[in-house]
Amino acid sequence: MKKHLNTLFVTLEGCWLSKDGDTVKVNSDGACLLRVPLHNLEGIVTLGWDIGVSPYLMGACAERGVTLSFCNPYGKFLAGVQGFMKGNILLRREQYRWADDETRWVGVAREMIAAKIANCRSLLLRAQRTYGKDLSEAVDRLAAFCRMARGCESGDTLRGIEGSAAETYFSCLSHCQRTEDPELVFEGRNRRPPRDCFNALLSFLYSLLCHDARSALESSGIDAAAGFLHRDRPGRPSMALDLMEEFRAPLADRLALTLINRRQITADDFDKEESGAVFLKEDSRKKVLNAWQERKKTVLVHPFLQEKTTLGLLIHIQALLMARHLRGDLDCYPPFISK
Repeated sequence: MKKHLNTLFVTLEGCWLSKDGDTVKVNSDGACLLRVPLHNLEGIVTLGWDIGVSPYLMGACAERGVTLSFCNPYGKFLAGVQGFMKGNILLRREQYRWADDETRWVGVAREMIAAKIANCRSLLLRAQRTYGKDLSEAVDRLAAFCRMARGCESGDTLRGIEGSAAETYFSCLSHCQRTEDPELVFEGRNRRPPRDCFNALLSFLYSLLCHDARSALESSGIDAAAGFLHRDRPGRPSMALDLMEEFRAPLADRLALTLINRRQITADDFDKEESGAVFLKEDSRKKVLNAWQERKKTVLVHPFLQEKTTLGLLIHIQALLMARHLRGDLDCYPPFISK
């Protein structure tokens, strides 16, 4: 079983990352700020415009399967470094055959989307129990969408169901908040760029989740670019976007709500640009990154394997289950459904 390793996030502009022996060294202005053993890392993520990485360290990361991602300061993925892809070429060829045959890939995609909707429903049910809000209408609608997704035979129809379910879910998300600050109240999803505080936080967390999904797929030998529900587009990790769907609510959305409800993140943690775009401040990103790492250490029992694991390892397990299904070792893909 894969060990729960850490991801090194570097947010300070002007930093230079290099390899010193078996250690990643982070330098700034000629001073060493941090040393981290490379074998303790599963990924390195830079969040800035002026953060460099030595070719020697890039090569070591590629050789050891440490995912290296370059993002802008707001979490948008820019580029990644990848060595020789792990896994059997036969697995990837099978993946491409599936991606070209809707009658095959829609079976996997509908399990993912049904799980995504079920996990959104679980989050609303938790809020209903905790805060006494009446969300029964939305909960019932999500249950209906979940049943529709499981019986869907068309990719376009499945995308329509997912869109309708997302609209229902996001229309109720503000009822899961415990804040009186109007700047933090969620009033609907917007992005590219986010135009309010809560959406800025969500977009940042989704970027982190996408990095983890890409890393998990590459570790299992699956091509992160060749998706099923998300179709091919140059530069887009479509399969990573597919895989992360079932984790949006239990991992990213729930953490965003926790940070706001506990006042760990406030309106003062955000900057608003003249264009109307809203982004997390640098120090605030560090707070979110720390909370993200802690959240991933949460222990739970995997519903399919019936083994203890952590939230951080779940996405790696799901990637391996996907690989087993593509190889024909599993009759169907068992998605993650939270309780």
